[in-house]
Amino acid sequence: MDFFRILIAILLPPLGVFLQVGIGGAFWLNILLTLLGYIPGIVHAVWIIAKR
Repeated sequence: MDFFRILIAILLPPLGVFLQVGIGGAFWLNILLTLLGYIPGIVHAVWIIAKR
């Protein structure tokens, strides 16, 4: 299941974070990071998924 979430996190970082933690601070932070730059959004999403 983590492989599927990481794959989604690479394609759509906010969706990967949403599937892991739901709507919360990490989700909104990831949207902001993705808007500022796609790579920071991916890194944050993979970090959130790997951490849990």
